[in-house]
Formats: sequence, C-alpha cells, structure tokens
Amino acid sequence: MIHTPGKRYWNSAVITGVLLGIFGIWLTILGNPENSGICISCFLENIAGALHLHENVRMSYLRPEIIGLVIGSFLIALAGGRFRVKGGSSPLIRFIMGFYLMVGASMFIGCPVKTVLRLSAGDLTAVPAIVGFVAGVWFGLQYLRGGFALEKEKELGKANGLVIPALMAMLLLFLLLRPAFIALGTKGPAAMHAPIWISLLAGIIIGGFAQRSTFCMMAGFRNFFIARDGFLLKGIVTMFLVALGLALWTGNFRLGLNGQPGSHLAHGWSFLGMFLVGGISVMANGCPFRQVIMAGEGNTDAGLTLLGMLVGGGIVQSWEIRSTIAGPTFGGEIAVLTGLIFLSAIGIAFRTRKVGVQKVSVAQEEQQEERKRLEVRG
Repeated sequence: MIHTPGKRYWNSAVITGVLLGIFGIWLTILGNPENSGICISCFLENIAGALHLHENVRMSYLRPEIIGLVIGSFLIALAGGRFRVKGGSSPLIRFIMGFYLMVGASMFIGCPVKTVLRLSAGDLTAVPAIVGFVAGVWFGLQYLRGGFALEKEKELGKANGLVIPALMAMLLLFLLLRPAFIALGTKGPAAMHAPIWISLLAGIIIGGFAQRSTFCMMAGFRNFFIARDGFLLKGIVTMFLVALGLALWTGNFRLGLNGQPGSHLAHGWSFLGMFLVGGISVMANGCPFRQVIMAGEGNTDAGLTLLGMLVGGGIVQSWEIRSTIAGPTFGGEIAVLTGLIFLSAIGIAFRTRKVGVQKVSVAQEEQQEERKRLEVRG
C-alpha cells in the first residue's frame, strides 16, 4: 500500500499545482505564446534552435523557464540534503526515450503540462491528448506489472550531478550576453516571451516546489491506478482549476475546437502522440516535466533523458516531424508509429521475472522515503 502523505505533503503537491496554474496563465499575459505559458517540449525546441540544433529561427530562443526549473530543483535539493547523484541505468535507452518523448509531444504540439493549460483555456483539442496520455500511462503500467525494469542505477560522484545545472547556468549566461553564435529569433514564437527575470524566477520557484513534492504528471495517474494514491493527482487537478479560474478572470478563456492557438484537428494523432508520451514516461520514471526536475537534483539518468529531449527538439524541427496548425506531417506520423514500436520493444526486452505490484515502480518507493524523511525533519 502506498504511504498516505500527511498534510505537509498534500500542501506541497497542491502548491506546485497552484504555481503551475498561475504562471501558466500569467506568463502568457506577459508575452509567452498563447496557451503556452509553460511547455517543456516547446521550450526545449526553442533552446535547440538557439543552439543551432535546427535552423528554424522562428523557434529559436533560450527559454529562462527551463533554466529556472533546473536551478530551482538544484538549489532546493542541495539546501535540503536531497542532492543525491545516481545514474547508470540503461543510458542509451534513456537518451532514445527522451527523443521519443519529444516526438509524441510534437505530434500534439505540447507536453502533458501544456495539455492541462490548453484545456483550462477552453481548448477542447486537448481532450483527446489528455485521454491519450492517461491511456499511455495505463499501458506502460501493464509492462511494469509484468516485470519491466531498466538496469539498476548506482551512486555516482557528485561532479556527475553538477553537469546539467552547470549547463543551464551557461545557457543563462548566453541569454544575458547574447553572443553571436546563439540564435535568438525576432519573429514568430521565439519573439513571444515574458521578461527574462520574471520567467527565470517563475521557473526557480516552480522547480523548487516540484523537487520537494516530487510533482509528476505521469506519477499522478500511475499512483492512482495502483493504489488510489491521490497525492500528486490533487496537484494536477489544482493546476487545472487555478489556470481555469485565471483564464476566465483575465478573458483568456475561449471554449471550442476550431481556431485554437497552436492546435490542429487531427484528434486521433493527438491521442497517439500523447499515448506515446504517457507510456514512455512510465518506463523512464517521469514525465518530461519531472525529467527536468530530476536532472537538477542529481539524477544523471534524467539528465540523459533531458539531453535526448533537447536533441529531439532539434530533430522534430529539422525533419519536419512536428505538427502544424494544418495537422500532422507524414514524417511525424511515421515517427510516432516507430515510437510505439520502440515502446513495445523495450517493454518486452527489459522484462524480468515476476515482480509484485508492490514493487511496480522504484519511483514510488523513492517518493515514499522522501516524504518520510521530510516528515521527520518537519
């Protein structure tokens, strides 16, 4: 049975949801693309362009929100004695997982966090994507119940855990100094951004609370499916309700299917794309948002997944895999289908002998231990 968290933890997950809801709408008002106040996949595509991993200058910008998420997670983990460097679990597989997380998200044009924010703004095209994501989580869970497990991680030297935070600090320096080798678009989505320091501060605050609460879109549904543990799910619901309230209050709510910003009407492919994201998130031990947070707290496996997502951000643009408002591309459809094959293949290849439901996810055990440690300190 999953540990039932006390009030302290209930608040930490809900607070993370409140922050995501507030900043998800507020950053849009301050300049971020409409319905994209916070989006891990879109922002990583922007960063990939800034680093010339693709040449679409309209999608090239060093997003401070991603930088802030990693730095916030790093600082809180360090301050709370929770910066534990570990990794070495099937690194190449995790890198490819990161790539396919971006493939699935680019089919829908948004990560799991963005699906909730889009729905809160009245975008009904997000419904099949959310359903697909939840279905993908359930599908991935069946492999876990059948004994899926990547290679065991191990403790590593602390220098390994500093690589991703140091990379983000370097990207922040590039954003401030704007050297000639960094591409920063002046038109299109790249030119649509909130003030740097507000975006950075938003990322740091969210990253800190997300590290403490272990907030994860995938784990919220996974834990509920396994043992009706609603701790993280409450944070997801809170994010939706807060964003919905702010969208209504600020006039950013527009209910409908047609003409929604950054969306298309190929609902079946949106379902499949987010199904892929949900399934891989289970096997990778975290959704795209959670991978960013874990990379900041010393998890080098998550760091490799994040790098896979970054490279994937370049490829989905360069190979025209990413959907447009006109709908999916042929290349995108093929990429999603190969991703579903990859998902099934690794589910079979890494299947071990009998594993009980109580051991269905190492991540659950880690979250339980983390909550107990915080309870003792609180």
